[in-house]
This record gives sequence, C-alpha cells and structure tokens, in this order.
Amino acid sequence: MTAVSSEQVPATMRAALLLGVGGPEMLEIRDDVPVPTPADGEALVRVSACGMNNTDINTRVGWYGGPAGWGGGLQFPRVQGADPCGRVVDIGLGVDPTLVGHRVIADPWTRGADPYDRADVAYLGSERDGGFAEFCVIPASNLYVVDSPYSDVELASFACSYSTAEHMLTRVGLRAGQSIAITGASGGVGSALVQLAYGRGADVVAVTSRAKAELVRDLGAAAVVTREDGDVVAAALRVSGGRLDAVADVVGGPDVGAWLGALTRGGGYVTSGAIAGAMVEVDLRTVYLNDLELHGATVFPPEVFATLVQRIRSGQVRPVISQTFPLASIREAQEVFELKQHLGALVLTI
Repeated sequence: MTAVSSEQVPATMRAALLLGVGGPEMLEIRDDVPVPTPADGEALVRVSACGMNNTDINTRVGWYGGPAGWGGGLQFPRVQGADPCGRVVDIGLGVDPTLVGHRVIADPWTRGADPYDRADVAYLGSERDGGFAEFCVIPASNLYVVDSPYSDVELASFACSYSTAEHMLTRVGLRAGQSIAITGASGGVGSALVQLAYGRGADVVAVTSRAKAELVRDLGAAAVVTREDGDVVAAALRVSGGRLDAVADVVGGPDVGAWLGALTRGGGYVTSGAIAGAMVEVDLRTVYLNDLELHGATVFPPEVFATLVQRIRSGQVRPVISQTFPLASIREAQEVFELKQHLGALVLTI
C-alpha cells in the first residue's frame, strides 16, 4: 500500500453485512468491520452513496440458485452494493497517485487477465465486497473519475442499471429510426433504457403502470402502454404502427412468447431480468422462421461502461432518484424496493 491519503483512514468501519440467504433479517449493520487494504492495482474508496438493485435482492433471497448460481464465488458474510460513489483515499502499488482525492464511480464487473473472458469475472457486492459500507476496495482500472454537477447520490444511481441498459441496447444494435418496446420502464434499468434508446434516435414504446405513464413519457418514450390496459404486446404493436425492431425485456414471464411474435423479421430480443417469472414458453418456429436474434445481457465488455461514463459526463442521461435511505435503514430500503412501486433508483447514503 502506498500511503498517499490526505486523511486518516480508521481501522474499522460501519458496514451492512449479508449473513446468508433469507429475508431482510439476514442483513446486519456492524460498526467493527475491518477497513479493507488495497492490494496492488487497487484503490480504497470512501463511499458516500451506493445505489440498490435487483441483484442485491436476488442474491439475498437465493434467486440465482444459491452461492454457486451467480458467479460461483459468493461467500458470507458479504458486503453488497454494486453502485458506490465516493472519493479515493488510498491506493495500492502500481496505481497512479493522482487518483487520490478524486470522486469516482465504478464499473461493477472486475475482470481477469483477458477482459473479454466472461467466465473470469467477479461482481462488486457479490464475489467481492461492495459499497454498502463506509469503505470499499476496487481495482483502479474499474474506477472512473466523474466531473459532473450531479450529486454523489445521483451518481450512485448509474452504475448497475445504466450499464445494464447500455449493454442491452448494444447487444441488439439499436439504431436511429428503429422501434423498440421496453418492459418495466419505470424501474432502474427500464428508465435507463428509455433514456438511452431515445438518445439513439429510436422510437420508444414503454410499458409501465398507469400511475407512472407521464413520468416515463418525460424520459423520452414516444408512446406508453400501461399494464392496466390488458394485452400490452398487442397495444405496443398498435402504437408502433405494427412494427417492432427490438424488445428490451426486464420482466420476463408469460408475455415473452408474444413479444417474440411481435418482432419484425430479423428483430432482436434482449433480456436482463425475469421479475414476472423465469420459466417461459417459446415457439421456436417463431424464432427461426423470422430470423430473430435472442440475447442475454449480464457481463459486458469494458467499453460499455466507458461509453456510459461519457454519456454521464456530457449530460446525455439524467438520474432518476425515487428515495434515499441511510445505511442503517437497509432492511427497510430493500423492503420498499421489493414492492416495485418506485420510479427510478433507491440509494443508500453512507
């Protein structure tokens, strides 16, 4: 470790520890957690805020299939939190000392020697400790300095949701003039998808609840279909003029087959979630007879996050914050998150 910090780093810190699979009671606030020491190539970040995501909930409840279901390296206790925003206070050997003192956000996917080897990765807050703590150690190569008028809380809403959305749209190759349907458009990933698709010049059809329709339209949706209207796939086709070039789906469930049937020949379907159900029925004839492209979106290459950071710096995307909670209220925050009544992000202040 290179002692270039301008402040005294304590020996222990406050952190929210996930003790195992289960309900919110598996989260415990501790004030005696050792502050991690940055190894070679790493930096120590004093966290000021950290966003909350579906991954945090899914990991806690074992939705990925237990410790082996996500990345194979989940061990308890674990500090969750993939979206830390804070300032670098110390560095390990081999890290540029000018990084110290800068405000940063982090690409949550840490990678091995080959950054394009999707099997050799770890996720912040899953295979390694994340940002639901006063301090977090992160590879310096994953850190991006962000000079922006956005607050720390606002910056903490970007990393997971917006990089997932950027990855999804990259995978389907969304272009200006194309039409895209976006499910779950009021959530963290959904609201990011609407903004990023609109920024690409696409015609966005967003699916959300009636109560959030105007808010989603304000993010850039050309049309909004509400779940209360019934058959959302048929409604999306009507408002898109009968053509959908792409579907970005974070909901899953029984509508997946219908979404595939709504795509134009050569259209693309991409998913990064299944909150309405993971087991779906698909007619493979729809897929191969219409030359459809189906994509999953989880591990993205480094340039996806770098592109996102450029969009943040230039103001192409804006944060959508629903509510903030202090770290001590993480159980309440996760309970609110699971209700799915919010628009945008929930963020913990550290």
